[in-house]
Amino acid sequence: MTPVLVSKENCEVKFTMAFTAEEFTAAQKKVYNQQKGKFRIDGFRPGKAPQAMIERFYGEGIFFEDAIDELLASGYPTALDELGVEPVGRPELDLGTEPLKKGEGFTATLTVPVAPEVTVVDYKGVEAERRVHTVTEEDVKSELEAVQHRNARLVPVEEAAADGDTVMLDYAGFVGDLQFEGGTAENQSLKLGSGTFIPGFEDQLIGCKAGEEKDVKVTFPEDYHAEELAGKEAVFQCKIHEVKREELPAIDDELAADVSEFDTLEEYKADLKAKLEKEAADAAEYDGKNAVMEKIYAANSFDVPQIMIDNESENMLREFEQQLQYSGMTMEQYCGYLQKKPEDIKAEFAPDAEKRVKSRLIVAGIARQEGFVATEEEIEKEYADLAQQYKLDVEKVKEFMADNVTELKKDICSRKAIDFIYAQAKLTDVDADAKKEEKTEE
Repeated sequence: MTPVLVSKENCEVKFTMAFTAEEFTAAQKKVYNQQKGKFRIDGFRPGKAPQAMIERFYGEGIFFEDAIDELLASGYPTALDELGVEPVGRPELDLGTEPLKKGEGFTATLTVPVAPEVTVVDYKGVEAERRVHTVTEEDVKSELEAVQHRNARLVPVEEAAADGDTVMLDYAGFVGDLQFEGGTAENQSLKLGSGTFIPGFEDQLIGCKAGEEKDVKVTFPEDYHAEELAGKEAVFQCKIHEVKREELPAIDDELAADVSEFDTLEEYKADLKAKLEKEAADAAEYDGKNAVMEKIYAANSFDVPQIMIDNESENMLREFEQQLQYSGMTMEQYCGYLQKKPEDIKAEFAPDAEKRVKSRLIVAGIARQEGFVATEEEIEKEYADLAQQYKLDVEKVKEFMADNVTELKKDICSRKAIDFIYAQAKLTDVDADAKKEEKTEE
């Protein structure tokens, strides 16, 4: 079987695949051997009826369709490789108008959707703004205070509970005279002001001391997940066992030694500042690259096959579903809350999906136009980075990536292209904090 290219236009590639009579016959024989056990013909035990008898009883084309699938299963990928075609969707198959016959070959015509080969314009010397943040001593101080709070310890106090304190309590919830399921706990730890409990619950515990009892009156939200409680008034009978307050460690050499490899606070502060500056530089680069890509995207208009947008929308829907699962919610619950279907959510992703698809094609186009290739050294470094990231042996990573080397090379070339347009850009730095203030005022 040798594929023959017929045409390549409008994001479609059409080619033919000719199969000989011998190939078609062999495929039918293979299918017969796979399926003969499911045929029942009088006079023959299951699986023992000859192929000719089955074809006489059910029609000579009984194995044609599966034989064609068998031939395409191996022939189609080979044809794509030989023609250098990368499909973005399922092919359309045309076997012509003449019926297939036993003992004869046939020619299949396949039409495959492909991505457009974009010729990118106006991607050098792009003028764009890049938001930058200058790290200050105040930033370092804030980071130190965050470290201080992360290393605080809770100590019992005799004073009344204040906002931010943690209380240990028992509670039992009632609607009217009936205690409801799921509204009871013993020795529950609750940080006041955390917003963990029903609105109004935590505020009413402020001022309570250890050993005190308190009836907390609340109204469940109308959209509360337990429908039998939604919108209803309830009383929680609470008993406070203990009030704990954060005891912050001093910001000194001892704290620095406890949380880092440094012996002095000054050394630790210098390291924190260096890390913050690295984060700020990375954020500025990320913002700058996005700004440059936005300009290039706006300067290049082209169409893409709808199947590419649909596939990307489907990917985004799966990503969103994973995010929901991480937050403890299912897609079914989310759709029920919004009174929507998954198809509605997917449709809402379509505009962003189209932008994602086109942006990738633009980057690929720049890589192609600039002649970027992935060198062996770069590929080996990619393997090493992946091995370090996933804590695996490099050879094991290579084994896992064996079927995805082409995609890995594309990723390398894409990064080269993005780095190239960023290096070529004419960037104006603007204060990131000032931009935030402007946005807040608006």
